[in-house]
Amino acid sequence: MTGADTDPALPAGSAPRFGRYVALGDSLTEGMCDPAQEGSEHAWRGWADRLADALGARAAAAGEDFDYANLAIRGRLLTEIIAEQVPVALDLRPDLVSLVGGGNDVLRAGVDLDALASTLEDAVARLRATGATVLMGTAYDPREAPLIKRARGLAGIFTAHVWTIARRHDAHVIDLWGMQALRDRRMWAPDRIHLTADGHRRVAAQALDVLGIGGEEGWHVPLPAAPPRGRQEAWREDALWVREHVVPWVGRRIRGRSSGDGLPPKRPDPAPVGPTATAR
Repeated sequence: MTGADTDPALPAGSAPRFGRYVALGDSLTEGMCDPAQEGSEHAWRGWADRLADALGARAAAAGEDFDYANLAIRGRLLTEIIAEQVPVALDLRPDLVSLVGGGNDVLRAGVDLDALASTLEDAVARLRATGATVLMGTAYDPREAPLIKRARGLAGIFTAHVWTIARRHDAHVIDLWGMQALRDRRMWAPDRIHLTADGHRRVAAQALDVLGIGGEEGWHVPLPAAPPRGRQEAWREDALWVREHVVPWVGRRIRGRSSGDGLPPKRPDPAPVGPTATAR
């Protein structure tokens, strides 16, 4: 997919306008590792905030109202996102909903992806029945990721389910799997699980493209090749990653805990997003 591509679920030449956007998901939609602007109430910005900023600026330029809520909480499984966040979104009556999750599920042994897809499809159908535009997201392709690449087959199956569900219900898809730029380790934070600010910016730009609005071009273009890492440098970085990020993650799994336990949704109530929010 390139910056010139459009989603076939969207009529050619159309440029939809939205009055209320509600984002559902986990740490990706919460925006982890994309530092927020100074004065923000939340530590992280993220692709959904960036998308909302662009939509808000567009609405303001047309003299229209726009507001935004973000119900995402880090660490949530897709079934938890659907059970906890979808009913709230339905009550808020948005005309645009993003439902992006599943990354935490494909890392779990024994996950039933067919059952998960059935639950996801039911949620998408409920959201579409209100007339809302639904924006979904595939899994990343983890083939370059240490340890996580073992889950590549599961991530690929989940991605196929997302595309199938989207086609059946006229939803739109952010193709994270196909974003070659995200295969570069410089797009990832030190935990190798969350995107950097540049990664979130590119995801938001793709979201604008698949919604038929268009935005920043070149989001699909990979960074120039990085100098190769020496063996000792790679070993030191990998050892630091295991100590600071993998070990705590395994510890939470053993204890049945999540990084999002006790945290509230990021932005639970719809609120206006002004044109000044597009400043970077």
